[in-house]
Amino acid sequence: MLVLYRGEARWEDRMFRELPQFLGHGDCLALNDSMVLPSRLLGRRAGKFSGQVEMLLLQPLSEDAKTWTALVHPGRKMRTGERVKFDDVEAEIIGRSEYGERTVRFHLDGDIYEMLQRIGHVPLPPYIKRGDRADDRERYQTVFAREAGSVAAPTAGLHFTAETLDKCREAGAEIAYVTLHVGLGTFQPVRGEKLHSERFHVTAENAEKIRSAKRVVCAGTTSVRAVESMFQGRTGETDLFIRPGFSFQRTDAMLTNFHLPESSLLMLVCAFGGRDFVLSAYRHAVEAGYRFYSYGDCMLVL
Repeated sequence: MLVLYRGEARWEDRMFRELPQFLGHGDCLALNDSMVLPSRLLGRRAGKFSGQVEMLLLQPLSEDAKTWTALVHPGRKMRTGERVKFDDVEAEIIGRSEYGERTVRFHLDGDIYEMLQRIGHVPLPPYIKRGDRADDRERYQTVFAREAGSVAAPTAGLHFTAETLDKCREAGAEIAYVTLHVGLGTFQPVRGEKLHSERFHVTAENAEKIRSAKRVVCAGTTSVRAVESMFQGRTGETDLFIRPGFSFQRTDAMLTNFHLPESSLLMLVCAFGGRDFVLSAYRHAVEAGYRFYSYGDCMLVL
C-alpha cells in the first residue's frame, strides 16, 4: 500500500494490513457493498442464423428486471429483432444505443436473478485470459458484498478480510455501507464531457454515520462517487463526473487501486490528491513494482 500525504507532498511504502493504524475514533470507513452479478451469458443465435453469441448484461431497465442494457458480441450481426438462446431461456434484441449497447428483453417465467445464478458467468476483467471458474464467484467479490447489481467488483474493497474490518473497528473507526452498482463505463475511456450513469443508494442509517463523522475515509472511487453524489442531493442514479477542479464535500481520505491512463477513475484520484502529486506517485509505483489492475496493490491518500 502506497500512502500519500497530501499536506506534506510525500509518500511512503507500507502494507495494506497496516491500514487500521491510520484510522481512529471519529473516523467513518465508507465501503461499497455492491455485489458482482454472474452477468456474462454464452448462447447461440436462434432462428435461421447460427453462431455463438456472448452477452454482458449492464443494467436492468424494467421493473421486472427482464429488460436490460447489454453488450453483445458479435455486435454487427446482432440486429433489432434477433433472438438468442441461452440454455432454456431466450432473449430478444429490441433496441440499440448510440455507443453500440443493445436493449434486450428476456422471455422467461421465473426470476432473472435466479437464472443468472444458474447459467451466468462471472464477468472477469478482459486482461484475465481464461474462462471463469467456480471459485471466481467468491474471489471476485468483496467480503461485505450483499447488494447484487455490479458488472465489476469495487476493487479497493477486494483487499479487506473480515479480520481487517474487525481491526478497523477496534481502532475506533465506524463502518458505513454505500451501494453503487459498478457499470462498464467505469473502465471505458472518457467520452467528451459526459460520464456514464450508475445506480446508487445510501440508507438513512449509513448516511447519518457519514454526516456525523469527523473524517470520512472512502474505500474505492465508487464509494467516493456515492458519498459525493449523496451530498449533492442526488438519488437513484448518478452521472457525477469528478475531475480536477471538483470541490469535495465529505471525502477526507481515500483508499484506491492503481488505475489506467485516460480513465475517469484516475481523473477522480487526481482531483482528490492533486494531478502532479498523484502522477509523481504513480511513477514511483511503476518503478517500485506495484501491481495495477483489479487484483493489484492499493494507495491510501490522506
